[in-house]
Amino acid sequence: MLHPYKFRPIFKTVLWGGDKLSQFKGVDTQLSKVGESWEISGIPGRESIVCGGEDDGLTLRELIARHGAALVGDAVLRRHGTEFPLLVKFIDAHDDLSIQVHPDDKLARRRHGTGGKTEMWYIIDSEPHSHIGVGLNRAITPRDLDRMVADGSIADAIAQHESHADDVFYLPGGRIHTIGAGNLLAEIQQACDITYRVYDFDRRDARGNPRELHTHLAKNAIDYTVHDSYVAHYDRDGQGETTLVQCEHFVVTRAIVDGQLTLAMPQSFMIVMCIDGNVTLTDDAGGTTTMRRGETILVPACRRQLIADGQATLLTTYLPE
Repeated sequence: MLHPYKFRPIFKTVLWGGDKLSQFKGVDTQLSKVGESWEISGIPGRESIVCGGEDDGLTLRELIARHGAALVGDAVLRRHGTEFPLLVKFIDAHDDLSIQVHPDDKLARRRHGTGGKTEMWYIIDSEPHSHIGVGLNRAITPRDLDRMVADGSIADAIAQHESHADDVFYLPGGRIHTIGAGNLLAEIQQACDITYRVYDFDRRDARGNPRELHTHLAKNAIDYTVHDSYVAHYDRDGQGETTLVQCEHFVVTRAIVDGQLTLAMPQSFMIVMCIDGNVTLTDDAGGTTTMRRGETILVPACRRQLIADGQATLLTTYLPE
């Protein structure tokens, strides 16, 4: 009889990190410059560990090995085995992140023997005049990229979007991007940690060394197509559940809970992230799970109903069928 799981967050300290995540999640940490909280991860070396219950202390991989299809679903188990296919995080950008790109599936398999990195961002909060950089605002070539990185002008070619709470950005592998200072967001992505850093504003690491760039790898990874808009469109006023992003790698919805709401359950596992408020979730086996802002749970595939009760904004994520 499996019920939703909580995991110990993995805090990642980075050059551009801030101090918002501990307050957002309501947890104490002695760490400084925390830029990321990895909520559910199967990445080797940064694997989530179950917090509480009979499976307390198991890694995510061990949890899948123990419960199999009852946890992740038949189709997911056949395709991915004990490897968890998604990685979800909260990100606090106190300073600008580097300009970067991730490989798509085809390139990642050829170069690294793994899947690529398609991701999406949901802006939770942003300081006034904060920006998100996604995509190109003009046509450039790989040769232009080399020149613009060398003279420091590559940032001028990135499409800039003033960011606001509830903005959504979809970033398929190959789309160049950067998160601007002042943004707090949720990130849902493929379980891949491969990043090609294109430009880092000439910053230096804690030892005073220039941060490594991967421009030579990025040149053939970037999708140079210029689009009119890079902001994902959805019904912002929609009540109940609203689909934000649907692609071959994941489906993400926003659920506004105002009293009681029955959440749609997929055939696979489902991840629920609490963006705001407090909620109690009751599953079809009678188990209850409470969530507050900043918490994330993994709902087993064997649970066929989930009723949310409270006042909250949730993000749900699952694999397409």
